[in-house]
Amino acid sequence: MASVSYLQAIHDALHEEMERDERVILLGEDVGHYGGAFRATTGLFERFGEDRVLDTPISESAVVGCAIGAALQGMRPVVEMQFIDFIACAFNMVVNWAAKARYRQGYALPLVIRGPSGAGVHAGPFHSQSVESFFAHAPGLKIVMPSTPGDAKGLLKAAIRDDDPVLFLEHKFLYRRLKEEIGDEERVIPLGKARLVRPGENLTIISYGAMVHTAVEAAGRLQEEGIAAEVLDLRSLVPLDEEAVLEAARRTGRVLLLHEATLTGGFGAELAARIAEKAFDWLDAPLVRVAAADSAVPFSPPLEEAFLPQVDRVVAKGRELARY
Repeated sequence: MASVSYLQAIHDALHEEMERDERVILLGEDVGHYGGAFRATTGLFERFGEDRVLDTPISESAVVGCAIGAALQGMRPVVEMQFIDFIACAFNMVVNWAAKARYRQGYALPLVIRGPSGAGVHAGPFHSQSVESFFAHAPGLKIVMPSTPGDAKGLLKAAIRDDDPVLFLEHKFLYRRLKEEIGDEERVIPLGKARLVRPGENLTIISYGAMVHTAVEAAGRLQEEGIAAEVLDLRSLVPLDEEAVLEAARRTGRVLLLHEATLTGGFGAELAARIAEKAFDWLDAPLVRVAAADSAVPFSPPLEEAFLPQVDRVVAKGRELARY
């Protein structure tokens, strides 16, 4: 087994899928000769050539529009956003064209839009956003947010093989900070299946993306106090593994919802609503949400740290919840 970083896992998934299926093509700004803003596509231009690895102009709307057309013609395009914040420029193409292709025309649209999301690297308000909730509100899109190298590889391969458009959000904080041993065997993880990261009987922390690691660290600290907190990693928001979410609520009766996106309108609100509607009788305490402040992401490192959910805050809220 090789020890593979989160970023290398994404590169390997792209390489393997391009080898497997000649219909897979890459499009984006600097994905070719330069190898991508974070080097996720290094070497792919040299291996597959300019017909399958396309450097594009700086126009996210045009890139996604081109990819939609290619998908409708039988290709399986993967679009890279240099930073996921820039997908705002392509919002119309993503929401009004890609998401509605199957409903409006009955067409499959095998398109992946991937890119670095999230904060914690002092990149300021225009390169640090969490955009998942904007797009979770658009039926027709699938949304995937892996938390480990193995999941990044297996979920990206599944996304590329999917016949519907997938927004694949990679947390840039994890790119070079995580390594995991991944074998040579085929690794494809079905979309819509959550992963129980850590068992526990006193409360459940439900999270996704980089915050899963915050949840695990907080659960370890709570364990020292005699509080057994389980951690559930959603992996994908759409499709959502609702069964796993509700079962977790029933199992422990106490739920803490943790995400990096801002609180108001964050995906935790959707989870809270579903649990309240379908598992309320099983709850022994109020639902708790821990999220970022309702603010733009600060550039200042101390302010960014205050803006983001930290382990101490999760531990404090978990302790409150367990003792309710």
